[in-house]
Amino acid sequence: MEPIAIIGIGCRFPGAENPESFWNLLRSGGDAITEVPSDRWDIDAFYDPNPGIPGKMSTRWGGFLNQVDQFDPGFFGILPRRAKLIDPQHRLVLEVAWEALEDAGVVPAKLAGSKTGVFIAISHNDYDRIICKDISRVNAHHGPSTYHCIAANRLSHVLDLRGPSMAVDTACSSSLVAVHLACQSLRTGESQMALVGGVSLILSPEETIASSHARVMAPDGRCKTFDASTNGYVRGEGCGVVVLKRLADAVRDKDNVLAVIKGSAVNQNGLGNGLTAFNGPAQQAVISQALENAEVAPAEISYVEVHGTGTPLGDPIEANALKTVLMRDRSPDQPCWIGSVKTNIGYLESASAMASLIKVVLSLKHQEIPAHLHLKNLNPRISLTGTPISIPTECQPWPVDTAPRRAGISAFGFGGTNSHLILEEAPVLPTAISDNKRPVHLLTLSAKSEKALRELATRYETYLQSHTEAALEDVCFTANAGRSHFPYRLAVVTQSTTQLREQLSAFIAGREAVGLASSQGQTPKSRKIAFLFSGQNSEYVNIGRQLYRTQLVFRRTLDRCDEILRPYLEKSLLEVLYPVSGQTSSLSENIYNQPALFALEYALAKLWQSWGIKPSSVMGYAVGEYVAACIAGVFSLEDGLKLITARAGLMHIPLAQVAATIESAVNGCKSATATLPTLTSETRYTFEQIAQAVTYSTPSIDLVSSLTGKLVTDEIATPDYWLNHLQQSERFASGLEIGSEPEIEENGQYGSSDDLELQLPGLCQGQSDWQQTLESLRELYLLGASVDWSNFDRDYPYRRLQLPTYPFQRQRCWIEATDSATELSR
Repeated sequence: MEPIAIIGIGCRFPGAENPESFWNLLRSGGDAITEVPSDRWDIDAFYDPNPGIPGKMSTRWGGFLNQVDQFDPGFFGILPRRAKLIDPQHRLVLEVAWEALEDAGVVPAKLAGSKTGVFIAISHNDYDRIICKDISRVNAHHGPSTYHCIAANRLSHVLDLRGPSMAVDTACSSSLVAVHLACQSLRTGESQMALVGGVSLILSPEETIASSHARVMAPDGRCKTFDASTNGYVRGEGCGVVVLKRLADAVRDKDNVLAVIKGSAVNQNGLGNGLTAFNGPAQQAVISQALENAEVAPAEISYVEVHGTGTPLGDPIEANALKTVLMRDRSPDQPCWIGSVKTNIGYLESASAMASLIKVVLSLKHQEIPAHLHLKNLNPRISLTGTPISIPTECQPWPVDTAPRRAGISAFGFGGTNSHLILEEAPVLPTAISDNKRPVHLLTLSAKSEKALRELATRYETYLQSHTEAALEDVCFTANAGRSHFPYRLAVVTQSTTQLREQLSAFIAGREAVGLASSQGQTPKSRKIAFLFSGQNSEYVNIGRQLYRTQLVFRRTLDRCDEILRPYLEKSLLEVLYPVSGQTSSLSENIYNQPALFALEYALAKLWQSWGIKPSSVMGYAVGEYVAACIAGVFSLEDGLKLITARAGLMHIPLAQVAATIESAVNGCKSATATLPTLTSETRYTFEQIAQAVTYSTPSIDLVSSLTGKLVTDEIATPDYWLNHLQQSERFASGLEIGSEPEIEENGQYGSSDDLELQLPGLCQGQSDWQQTLESLRELYLLGASVDWSNFDRDYPYRRLQLPTYPFQRQRCWIEATDSATELSR
C-alpha cells in the first residue's frame, strides 16, 4: 500500500484541550475521569448502584469536556440563533478540524475547490433528543442541524472542499474505519488531502442508562483493561481530527510529517456468538490483513494500542488474538508493549479509535510509551508468560533495535465491524542547509477581533517561554505561511526569540515597543499599490548588498541583469555595485550608475512581486521611468537595459548637475519639473536608432508618464516617446491620482502627492536592507495587503512547527427552555 502521512492533529479530550496537553496527560499517567457534571444531568436523580433499575444508571462517572455548550459562530459565518440548533458534535468538528489544519500549517482558504475529502466518525444523537423534548422546536433547520452526515458535509461546505464527504458509523470502530476509507480515497487519487475525525458527546442520560442495563458500566468509573478486577468500562467524550496526505506529496510539499500509515484493514465478525460479541478469529484475521497490506512482519511491531474496553470476556479474547498474531516469528529479544488510552480518558465510542491513533502518533513523536493505568493483577484468563509481550505500568522509553518504530492500533465495533491500522514513525528527512540566512525576521499574527488577537499573542508568548528550542525563523515562517490572515493584525520586526517575547508582552500589556505595530479591522485587498521608481542620485555603493547575499530572487535578477549588460559595459555591474574591499567603485560615472540603478530597481520590484505585492500602477522619473515601463510590460528587460545603457552613454554632463535638478523637482511643489540638457542632433540620431530596434507593447498595468503626469497607453510604446523623454520636462506626481493608497518607492526617494496615505521606502542608506524591507512589508500587511508568505520564505530551509492555534471567541449556543418555536424558526 502507498504510505499515507499524518501531517496535522487537533483534539479535545477529557483533561486535554489540545495535542500538547493530551500528551502531558498521558505522559504523567493522568486520570481524567470525573463525576457527571451538573450541566449534563442530575446524577443523584439518575444513579442507582444496582444495574437494571428502570430509568437508572449504575455509574456516576465519565470522561467529560468542559463548556460543550460554547461555540464561536461568527468565526464560521453562522448566525448565533442558528448555531444553537446545530448539534454540538458538529460544532466541535468545525473547531477541531480548523485546529488540525493550523497544526499542519495548512491555510484553509488554499483548500477551496480542492479534492480534499472529509470523513467523520459519529454515532450518537443526544442533542436531537434534547431538541425533540419539545416537538414544537422541530423546524426546517432540524435536519441540517442534527443529521450525522452534516457533521462532515458542513465542514466541506464551510471550507469549500470538493472531495468525498461522509459520516461513518460502525460504533466503536468508526474512527479507524474512517481513516481506512480516507487512505483508500487518497491512494486512488479521489482525494488529494483528507480530514478524518471522530466525535462523541454525552449530552443526555439515555445511552448511559442503556449501557447500565447491559451491565457493561464499571461501577467505579474506570476502564481496568487486562486487570483481574475488570468489571466494565466508563464512557468518555471528545473529538479528534487528523490531516492526511500521500507521503510522497507531504515530502514534496515539505509538510511536517508526524507519522506514517503503512496499511490498514477492515472486516466483519459475521455470524458468531451474537451480534455484539467479540470474535477472536475475526480479530486475528483483520490484524493479519493489515500487516500484510502494510508489508510489515508481526515481529516488527513493538507496540499495540488495543481496543481494551475492560470487560471480563472481551479483554482475554483480544489479548489472545494479539498474542497469536504478534508471536509469529518473534524472538524473545523482540519486545512488544500493549496498552489502552481508555484507562486515561474512558471509552469515547465513535471517537475512541481517534484518541488511540493520536496517542500513538504522539508516542512515536516523543519516542515514549505512556503508562497503562489501573493494572494491579493480570486477568487470569490472559497469559503472557514466555512471551516478550508486556503491559507498561509506567511511562518508559520506546526503544527499538532497528528503526523505524512501528505500532498497531485496534478498534472493534460492537456490531462486529473490526479495524486495525499499522503506524510507523515519521521518516528522518535530510535537513537542507543554506547560507541565505536573514538577519532579521517578521512575525505576523491576526484574528477576527481585537480580543482574539491579544489572546493569540498571549498564546505565542507562552509558547516561546516553554519552547526555548524553537528557532525564530521557523516560528515566523509557520505563523506567516501556515495561518489564515484576518482583519485585526499584529506585525513584529524582530531579531531574536527573546526580543520577540518582550515585544509580544508589550502588545499584550498595551505598551509600545520597537519593531511592533498593529492595525484594527483592515479589509484585505482594500487598497491598491503603486510603485514609484526614482532617478539618479538615489543609488549608492553597496546598495542592496545584504539582499544580494541572502535573497535568491533579488540575486538571480541582478545576476541576469549583469549578464545582459556585459556586452555593453567594460566593467561588471556587480563589480560596480559591490566592489571588493579596498577597490574604488565606478558607480558615480553616468555610464554605470544609470544601468546599475535600473537593474537594482528592477530587482527590487521583482522581489516585491514575488511576495505577492503587485502594483496596480507604476510611475518613475528619469531612469525610474524606464524601470516602470519595463515592469508594465512596455518592453523586455533586455530592451530596457539596452535603452538605458544607450541613454547613459549620451549623458555627458556632470552628475552633480543632474542630481541638483532632480532634487529640486523631488523636494519642490506638486508642479515641480526637471529638465535634462538639450541633446545634439547626432546624439539624438544615435539614440533613435537604438530605440527603433526595441519591441514595444501597450502597458499591461496603469503607467503614469513623468512628462505629462497622466496615464499613458499606446503613446509610450513608441520610439518617439523615449526620444522626447531624453530632453522634455518631467512632472512629478501632478497627475498621480492614487487617492488613499499605500505606495512603495523602490529606493527611498519620495515623490510628493497630497492624496497619498502612506509612502514606503524600499531601501534607505544608513538602514540595513532587511530592516527597511521588512518594516515596509509590515506596514503593507497592516494595511490589509495579501502577502504570498510561502514565496516570501521559498528559498530558505525553514520548517513547520506546531504552534498555538486560533483562540475561538466562544459563547453559549444551546437550546433553552425559554426559546420559542417562532424564535428558533427565524
